[in-house]
Amino acid sequence: MKKILTILCTAAALMTACTNDDQYSWDDNFADLTATDTLDVSILWNGQTVTISGDAAGYVTAEGADVTVRSATNRFLRLTLSGTSDDGSLTIWSWKKLGVVLNSLTLKNNDGPAINNQCGKAFHVVMAAGTTNTLADGASYANRTYDQKGTLFSEGQIYFSGTGQLTVNGTAKNGIASDDYIVIEGGTININVTQAGGRGIKVNDGITINGGQTTISTTGDCRIEQQDGVADTTSAAGIKSDSTFVMNAGTLTIVSSGDGGKGINCSADVSFRGGTLNITTTGSNNVGKPKGVKSDTAITVSGGSFRVTVSKSWACDNGVESDDPSERLTVVGTPTTQTLTKKSVVVVF
Repeated sequence: MKKILTILCTAAALMTACTNDDQYSWDDNFADLTATDTLDVSILWNGQTVTISGDAAGYVTAEGADVTVRSATNRFLRLTLSGTSDDGSLTIWSWKKLGVVLNSLTLKNNDGPAINNQCGKAFHVVMAAGTTNTLADGASYANRTYDQKGTLFSEGQIYFSGTGQLTVNGTAKNGIASDDYIVIEGGTININVTQAGGRGIKVNDGITINGGQTTISTTGDCRIEQQDGVADTTSAAGIKSDSTFVMNAGTLTIVSSGDGGKGINCSADVSFRGGTLNITTTGSNNVGKPKGVKSDTAITVSGGSFRVTVSKSWACDNGVESDDPSERLTVVGTPTTQTLTKKSVVVVF
């Protein structure tokens, strides 16, 4: 009986830890965290040299400019990243949530992601005020035993905030990718992806935009791969969500110029409730269909400014087989401007 009680108590403690694990907010300075809550570590790149400060426990190691974090702390790990390296990286292993503050960082990894977070908990990315930051990958990735899905990749959810700027350049794969969901609260994010079939933002469990200014450019054509003798075609997209897309505020601009390239491509509902959305696709339809906003279930517009223009195929496609553009999306409320055609959709409240 004592052994059973011990097991039950341990399980309850783990459940409590997981339940409370993501309660911190994602404000610019993590103001809700006290000194006892947080472990602050600074990482400064200077070419192939790395300077680490505040790491008394020895969680951070560097091999050249490739930095690895293996955290065992119960506190919120906050990493302040700065400096420049044209062949460096940051790989994080942690069992608790953590955050990075991008403080004038320019980091390129020639054979993988610039930042790869292997923690499945909340990952906060703060763009420090007044700073310009750049992340880039190389033309190909080295073989690893763990996921590498983009220039900035996280196994867990990503929260973007701050008032600084971040540019993400994706050459080999996606720009920003998460195996969970992404929330954009603030900051200026510029994403440029050139890979065939590459996505500016790729998420498994949905994306929510609540603020900030996000600009995405994709120039890659469709990627065609053979799977058991059958051709599998993947089109480029500004945002690809295997779940939902929700926008409440902020500005999102997407330009896609490759064959079959799409603006937003979702497996579930697209809900545009506010903010400013501008999507333009100019690619050909030789292999894929370059749609502006595509959802397998529904596209709903109920606020803000929603503008989508394509040179080929449909501006909006909600999966309904109809030649009537008004049946390809749902407009809720009474907009001041509404123009619905096959190649151009404008809804402004």
